[in-house]
Amino acid sequence: MTLSEEATERLADIVRLQPTKNKELQERWGLDSGSEVHQYLENELKEYYYRDDNSLIRATAEAADLVDVDPGVEAGDDSGVPSVIRVPELEARVFDTVAGPDDESMSVVSVLHALRRTTTLDPPVEAVRQALQSLRRKGVVEIEYRAVPTFRRAVAADAVTVEAVDDEPATDDRETADD
Repeated sequence: MTLSEEATERLADIVRLQPTKNKELQERWGLDSGSEVHQYLENELKEYYYRDDNSLIRATAEAADLVDVDPGVEAGDDSGVPSVIRVPELEARVFDTVAGPDDESMSVVSVLHALRRTTTLDPPVEAVRQALQSLRRKGVVEIEYRAVPTFRRAVAADAVTVEAVDDEPATDDRETADD
């Protein structure tokens, strides 16, 4: 299926903003209602998006490849540093915890211990390693190879907005995906 220029741009928005809601896309695309968003998605992008267990809109892997955009990453300036990243709660806390760009880099175990000291989180070491690698792929954490790989933020903590994505099921007091 060949996409129009508008459809390709809107698909890139879905990839960048995921997980997202009709309301967020409605505002971004200048549409009048969440129903219009739903109708557009079904008519133009049906093959490239789905709704997760929480009814949030997500792009397929094929969509991300098609538009060559990193999921959950909004581009920043020409430096290559994103302005916004949407990550799971653990990645957000790891970003807050890992050494700053001018500090000595930290091993995965050091980040884990710091998380345990400063938060109520107690993730397995492999989850911390995966979070650091994911943040590295997003361009906000860098790796330094010493006796073991070590990490630090590639940017100042306030240079990028980190939005923690709630992976919990929607409850009655939260907005629904159609808001």
